[in-house]
Amino acid sequence: MIINTGGRTDTVQYYTKWLLKRFEQGYVYSRNPLFPNRVTRYELSPDVVDCVVFCSKNYEPILADLPQITDRFHTYFHYTITAYGRDVEPGVPSIEQSVKTLKKLSNLVGRQRVAWRYDPVLLTSKYTLEVHRKTFEQMASELTPYVDRCIFSFVEMYKKLTTNMPELQVLTEADKSALARTLGEIAAKYGLKLQTCGTNGDYTRYGIQASGCMTLEMIGRANGVVFKNLKHRGMRQGCHCIESRDIGAYDTCLNGCRYCYANKSPDKATQNFRQHDPDSPLLLGHLTETDVVQQGAQKSFLSKDVQL
Repeated sequence: MIINTGGRTDTVQYYTKWLLKRFEQGYVYSRNPLFPNRVTRYELSPDVVDCVVFCSKNYEPILADLPQITDRFHTYFHYTITAYGRDVEPGVPSIEQSVKTLKKLSNLVGRQRVAWRYDPVLLTSKYTLEVHRKTFEQMASELTPYVDRCIFSFVEMYKKLTTNMPELQVLTEADKSALARTLGEIAAKYGLKLQTCGTNGDYTRYGIQASGCMTLEMIGRANGVVFKNLKHRGMRQGCHCIESRDIGAYDTCLNGCRYCYANKSPDKATQNFRQHDPDSPLLLGHLTETDVVQQGAQKSFLSKDVQL
């Protein structure tokens, strides 16, 4: 099975001590977001976890202790660095600082295990096509030698975004095509592999492939292992990822990104953060008398016959 540490919240940036302790103790509890009294226990052991996939906008808090995990597990890292400032991503370090930290991460774990995420791609009167062109090229020129690939997707117009970010422009097909062409041309210039994930539309004419951001081929090649030939069901329409189990929780990320789908509001995340106990097996709070804990199914995707 694949463990995902960052799909619901930026665990690396805000819950590093908890995350490291969970791997030290060898298990974690995950509360079902739809049925809160249902809790699943996952064993955090290399025997049953094929790969630990990280996703964060700031790896600085965990870099010094990361070998505690990378020395034992297959890993893959998504590092999100966008064109936006604190007006859109209040809790995220500057582009300059993020680029420095990504380079440190890459030097520590190897470029084959690091994907740069440039998403979501959105347009406003401030963040125009020209801003994306300039910023993406600046970053691509520095980051290409340190990453396996770059992954982007277009912003999805969730209903709450009309309230949280009213200045967002609804992307037309012409907008998407212009953005894809721009990113594709820059990626080709620097030899950067560029792909979409969770985005409908064919942009292969711009040298952009459609794939998952978490595929067995990608993870296997990065870690020198071979997986079974399994169907990638994805998490939503347009997603080509292999299934994974997320150990985080919604409404807990303090980055405050205005386009975020995982938080109802920054205030809700701040309120929930007060329930966090680094010593608890749960990201938020503790087990209650009404909770029902079940052991999660942990089936290996690794091929038993082949090792690279």
